[in-house]
Amino acid sequence: MLFAYRWVLATLPFLVFVVASSGDRASNFQNCVSACYGDHCHPQTTLSLGLRLTRWTCTDDCKYKCMHMLTDIAIRESSKIHQYYGKWPFWRLFGMQEPASVAFSLWNMYYHIQGWRQLRSKIPSDHPMRSYYLTCAIVSVNAWLWSAVFHTRDLPNTEKLDYFSAALVILYSLYHTVLRLFNQYPTRSREDGRIQRTPVHVLWSSICTVAYLAHVTYLSILPRFDYSYNMAFNLTVGFTHNLLWLLYSLPVSLPLIRRFPFKSKTYRPSYASEVAVFVALMTAATALELFDFPPWGRIIDAHALWHLSTAPITKFWYDFLIKDSLDDGWREPKR
Repeated sequence: MLFAYRWVLATLPFLVFVVASSGDRASNFQNCVSACYGDHCHPQTTLSLGLRLTRWTCTDDCKYKCMHMLTDIAIRESSKIHQYYGKWPFWRLFGMQEPASVAFSLWNMYYHIQGWRQLRSKIPSDHPMRSYYLTCAIVSVNAWLWSAVFHTRDLPNTEKLDYFSAALVILYSLYHTVLRLFNQYPTRSREDGRIQRTPVHVLWSSICTVAYLAHVTYLSILPRFDYSYNMAFNLTVGFTHNLLWLLYSLPVSLPLIRRFPFKSKTYRPSYASEVAVFVALMTAATALELFDFPPWGRIIDAHALWHLSTAPITKFWYDFLIKDSLDDGWREPKR
């Protein structure tokens, strides 16, 4: 399932960033940057080690200083706080542009590492979904790592790595959800022990692979990143994923899917309602993205709060996956 990820965002995650904002378009900002560049950016100018490691240039540093100078004035005059290059003004830390989002991204990554360890130790090695869950955990760790890198420095390459990794998590979550809920995972033949894949499994695997490659290719070849399409893609895939898992939580009176291979459609485990709780929590977390506001103390904004809220939800989801994987419905009745 979508491991508490990007519904920003995502919910992905996903805000529409613009190339220019009211702050960087303003003449006082542009004049400030020009003056700073003329006064400080010379061949002998050397930035601190932290700024050099995070690839700040002298021009970037001037933009940062002018942004905060104008924000200081706006706060003193109780006037509007502006965004600059699509972002609110944040205090940097050791070269990190958004240190709170970096910290919360790493916190999410930690929970996925812990989840991977739990899955590996508690789910039987012969369980048909074990490898898919472990793979999704690894893909999620990768996504949150690039989220931390992107929030450290918003550059064209870090942005794409963040967005492409997020899309991979969401699409892979939908991929294995379809296999799980419709019992299309590979099985081992009793006769010769070979892995058997259904035609649906092969077709669905091909569709998801082509869809992801097409998604990445389209966004890579454009002269400008298509944020609207990226958001629509992730929200559509994510919504479908959550909708499918809601089928799992339906009451016994609405048996639309067969939850386990060796149980009837009317079998509903006692923990099935946890899926609906997960979807509700993720929806509430995503709603934080709708309340965009200037960051508190120039540190915490709505996006950082969204990252903060998804971390504990992640543990909740891994616990559910383990319960589901250990259910008696996976065991063939003895004859």
